[in-house]
Amino acid sequence: MTTSAIDVEPVAAASAVSARPYRQRLSDGSRDACDVGALVRAAASGDQYAWNQLVDEFASTVWAIARGHRLNSADAADVFQTTWLRLLEHLNRIEQPERVGAWIATTARRECLRMLRISKRQVPRDDFDFVPDPVSFAPPDRNLVVEERRHLVSQLVDQLPSRSRLLLRLLSADSPLSYKEISEALSMPIGSIGPSRQRALEQLRRLVLRAGLKSEDVFVF
Repeated sequence: MTTSAIDVEPVAAASAVSARPYRQRLSDGSRDACDVGALVRAAASGDQYAWNQLVDEFASTVWAIARGHRLNSADAADVFQTTWLRLLEHLNRIEQPERVGAWIATTARRECLRMLRISKRQVPRDDFDFVPDPVSFAPPDRNLVVEERRHLVSQLVDQLPSRSRLLLRLLSADSPLSYKEISEALSMPIGSIGPSRQRALEQLRRLVLRAGLKSEDVFVF
């Protein structure tokens, strides 16, 4: 079986397949790079389960990058699908399978830029020209309040400079990349990721306060 037998439709169907020793977590909750490499090698040989697990592992990263480039829903979905198609095409040629996360993030970023060029949209300016109105009412359902606040803060993230916006999106993804993978994807020295994150959070905190929210709401998105 080869990659031609893989169903590229990115649906994680792990629950429908018996467990295999591909995706494991270390004691601190971080991903084991060796297991990711095993997933890539297995998917390259035509293992559908391994492919589904790769998609499940890095789907949030691809969506975070698309969101960081302010793509609309249709364009973001196109980038999502194309990124996985590119991976399928290159599975047999990836020299360092354990670093596939950086490869996926870099590919997704390139696809976002391609989409922006195709749609003839300009890359968003690095200024703060919009502040959404703060929530003016308090629904009785606490979950609704939290969701509304998260949506508002997410809007504010979109007003950050492009590098800050993309960095925060990647760091807040459900399965965040390692600093090394983010460094490769964004061409950013590892040592500057922490300070850059702090600067981005401070910029976001100022926007949050201007929107009438509390400083601790910075972390709800």
